[in-house]
Amino acid sequence: MDFEPTERQKHWRDRVRQFIDAHVRPRYGEYRQQKAEGDRWKVLPVIEEEKARAKAQGIWNLFMPPRSGRAHVDDSFEFDGPGLTNLEYALCAEEMGRAAFASEVFNCSAPDTGNMEVLYRYGTREQKERWLQPLMDGKIRSAFLMTEPAVASSDATNIECSIKRDGDEYVINGRKWWSSGAGDPRCEIAIVMGKTDFEARRHAQQSMVLMELNAPGVEIIRHLPVFGYDDAPHGHMEIQLNDVRVPVTNMLLGEGRGFEIAQGRLGPGRIHHCMRTIGVAEEGIAKMAKRLQARVAFGKTIAEQSVWEERIARARIDIEMTRLLCLKAADMMDKVGNKAAAAEIAMIKVQAPNMALSILDNAIQAHGAGGVSDDYGLAEAWAHQRTLRLADGPDEVHNRAIARIEFARHSPKPGNDPASFSSGDVGVSR
Repeated sequence: MDFEPTERQKHWRDRVRQFIDAHVRPRYGEYRQQKAEGDRWKVLPVIEEEKARAKAQGIWNLFMPPRSGRAHVDDSFEFDGPGLTNLEYALCAEEMGRAAFASEVFNCSAPDTGNMEVLYRYGTREQKERWLQPLMDGKIRSAFLMTEPAVASSDATNIECSIKRDGDEYVINGRKWWSSGAGDPRCEIAIVMGKTDFEARRHAQQSMVLMELNAPGVEIIRHLPVFGYDDAPHGHMEIQLNDVRVPVTNMLLGEGRGFEIAQGRLGPGRIHHCMRTIGVAEEGIAKMAKRLQARVAFGKTIAEQSVWEERIARARIDIEMTRLLCLKAADMMDKVGNKAAAAEIAMIKVQAPNMALSILDNAIQAHGAGGVSDDYGLAEAWAHQRTLRLADGPDEVHNRAIARIEFARHSPKPGNDPASFSSGDVGVSR
């Protein structure tokens, strides 16, 4: 077992790291200033300028895996991107997680990454040219409408949004919330999950369809803050869909195949969050260690108080263990596929945000009253990480999947296949 990154892995990781250090971190003050000025829901020039720079340097669309061996994929469709494996991208995503707006600079931010993967895997040539190309060029943004306020959407079979065919159109009715990205003025297209057949078997009722955000009948009810943070200009919206009509050509893959698409979308999406979370935790421990050595209380630095040595040590141990599990999951996805890596994906999805939350909580404590302010970015980071215990499926659902795989592995009943237990039907997605 070789733990040393390959030359290719180091090459892309270091390019991302160097770009962030040279162009993203120095402009964080501008970023905060532009966010605070005027309308909250706007395009930030600092991000657009750095996107152009990253694209020109070829550090772009890093999340898109190699073209070969992908079901439903029309390999003739060209896109800008190096075609990194999940393992190669994991090291890059960790670096992105350490800086506030870095993911978007490299065109690697959610929900666009998952939506682009869906379009690339399952979209028609027409759908790719109409929507995937401008997304991959960084010209527009997208949203993913899955979760609903009226039902427990961690079980996506509960979804009530209807998608009914009427001649050459589908008519969409329902209410969605936590529709991340819909606040951005560049958001033009959404993938909507709903039911095309309420009488079909349980996992064949759902479909996914493309819907333009400016279509008649799309009403944004409100934005949903997270612990008081509005996450503008990205935002998380509650949206009412009233007789929204879309062409039948906007259907993805086919009626009743929504769960099949979800299986393909949510695996990579979950682990992308976890990769970035490692970077968030690294920033947390760095800020904590610097603060502890810089502040004096009761005649000695806070770092010299024994309780903090234990907390720092625990943080470093937890980061290293979590990183190894994340890299193992990514490597398995590359080598044996998402289904075979279901347990590892579920485990890292539970472990990573809980690990980061613990470290961020101690970092906040180390900063005293300043820790709960906006001055150090720790409170906002904690708020974002807390949502990840719900986004792309709550801890409880992933733990259920892990337990079922473990029970199957040790079951006295013959024929139980651990790989048949998957968390792929988890419905909450950001």
